[in-house]
Formats: sequence, C-alpha cells, structure tokens
Amino acid sequence: MKTINIELPANSYPVYLGRGLLLESTLWDQHLGDGKILVVSNETVAPLYLDALLETIGSRDCEVHTIADGEQFKTVETWQGILDRLVGMQARRDASIVALGGGVVGDISGFAAASYMRGIRFLQAPTTLLAQVDASVGGKTGVNHVRGKNLIGAFHQPATVFIDSATLDTLQAREFNAGLAEVVKYGAICDASFFEWLEDNAGAIAAREAWAVDYLIERSVLNKADVVRQDEKEAGVRALLNFGHSFGHALESETAYSEFLHGEAVSIGMVTAARLSESRGLCASGTTERLAALLQLFDLPVSIPGTMSVESLTDALALDKKAIASGLRLVLLHAMGRAVVDNGSSHGEISGAIQNSLG
Repeated sequence: MKTINIELPANSYPVYLGRGLLLESTLWDQHLGDGKILVVSNETVAPLYLDALLETIGSRDCEVHTIADGEQFKTVETWQGILDRLVGMQARRDASIVALGGGVVGDISGFAAASYMRGIRFLQAPTTLLAQVDASVGGKTGVNHVRGKNLIGAFHQPATVFIDSATLDTLQAREFNAGLAEVVKYGAICDASFFEWLEDNAGAIAAREAWAVDYLIERSVLNKADVVRQDEKEAGVRALLNFGHSFGHALESETAYSEFLHGEAVSIGMVTAARLSESRGLCASGTTERLAALLQLFDLPVSIPGTMSVESLTDALALDKKAIASGLRLVLLHAMGRAVVDNGSSHGEISGAIQNSLG
C-alpha cells in the first residue's frame, strides 16, 4: 500500500493506493466517524463490492442507497434522493457518506455531503479507473444540468480516498479505456516524461498488467495532488486539468450524455484542443498527431462524429462553466507536457478546429 497526502490549507487528507483496500477494516476504522454512515453505490457496482465493504464497516450504524448507473442519472433528482435518504435515517452532522463507485457516484455523493446540514464527512472508494486517477481526488462535486455538465456543484474535499486497484479486474474494457484518457491528460499538460512512459508501455497498459496499472494510477494521483495543492478551488493553475474538457463537455451535453463515456468525450476534446493549438501556432506541428496516436492505442475516439453540427457545439461551449466575461477560456498546448489557459481564440478559430475534427 502507498499513501499520497493531499496537502491543503484546511482540508488535507490521505489517498491510499493498493490492492484489496476495501477489505482493510483497520484502515477504514481510522477514518470512519462515530455517526451514522450512508453508503452510496450504483446498480452495477453494488452487486460486486457492496457486501465486502459492509463487512469491513462491520457493526456500525450503516444504510445503503443505490442509484442508477450512467451519466444521464447525474441529476438534481438523483441528488435529492440521497438527501431524502439522509433525512429519513435521521443523519446528523457527525454522519458520513461513503461513495462506492465511479465518477458519477463520487460526484453526486460528494455534492450531497456538501449540501446536507451545510457539510458532512465524505469518503471516496472509487471503483473505475477514471474515478481513481481523477474524479475521486480534489474535491469537485456536482450534478449536470440539461444545458451543461457539472453546472451545479460545490468544492467539498473527502476525508480520505481508498483506491483499491483490484476493483479494476471487473471493469469493462470500454470503461477502462475511458479512464486512460484522463491518464494521458496528465502527460499532455504537465508531465512529458510520463507521456513518453505511456507511449513506451502502451502494450502492458492495454493488457492491464498490474505493475503498469498501479504505476499509472500512482503517477496520475501525484500529478493531480501537485496541482490541487497549488490551487484548491480553480483560481489559476488547476484549470489546466480541464484540458479537453470544454470540447468534451459540449459533446456530452449535445448528445444528452448518452453517446460517449466521459473519458471518450475528453479524448476527442483533447485532440480538438491540440488541433486548435497547432492551428494558432502555439505548439509544434505533429503534436496533435502524436496525441491522437497514443489515444488510439487505447481504442479511444479522436474525431467528432460527422453528423454533429459545428454551430451547436460552438454554442454549447458558450455555456461552459470555465467561460469568463472576456471570452471562452480553453486549455491549449505549448508543447507536450506544457499547457496554458488561453482566452485568445477567436470564434472562427474555434469553429475551424471543430470542423477539422469532424470524422
């Protein structure tokens, strides 16, 4: 087991990485509070891992709330259901929510924890690669709005994160590959040597060799921890973690969160952002091709479906939560491993990048 500490001014916490952590009752006992516990999971993960977690929690006063599986259920209504359950079990301020599942479970459970009685304890037990390398660390919580992704939410740091990489053994290939998009993101924005490592070890990663998977999780969490330490609430450098996300979120919202997994949309978004970077002369020729080549090794999409409207995607970008009064802020590349937040792209340049990304 390894431990990475997320050092923040008021909300520091440990992230534990290892195989079999869901069964480490002594470790869990150190972090579960004295109050009631609500475990939130979904209909896919609960049958696989809920019994093991409940055995680890033991005789504590604990209830379970199961939600539907899928990004389309990351809604105010689902969030309301968690709050109703907390009220129904008479949870008080010493209560804790444990999120057992992927990014949707973690985001919506965290938002419920942030909202209930103005904030209760929250523990993350991510079971997908995307949640383990990205969504479970950093304290971003929220739900989607029909007009845009994650438009409703709050920053609410977990008390701790238990990353049990053994849970990836049951993860479907498409979900695993979607998580790799966020892994590639770290190499692209801030860690060129990691990007090279991913290129050199793509075969072992695709084969899910344990040493390679455990290393990429650790390296990704270390990269995210470093960014979050510098900027907990996205006032500056943390915005770099949104590389590919503005275009990706537009794709998700325009397809009603039903066509792409989040990582697949981010994969397409990163390539589109890289293409915009190249067209503006911000990075060297060939950067987009190199990025796309690595993503394709992991069976990730790199093109926008040709049936989609450039105009509708451009309009969806305007509601992106990263937009500011002076224009749309996009994360663009100056080199592989070096990203910047930029609001200098014209409407025509953005539309051109989208047009040239159509498959």
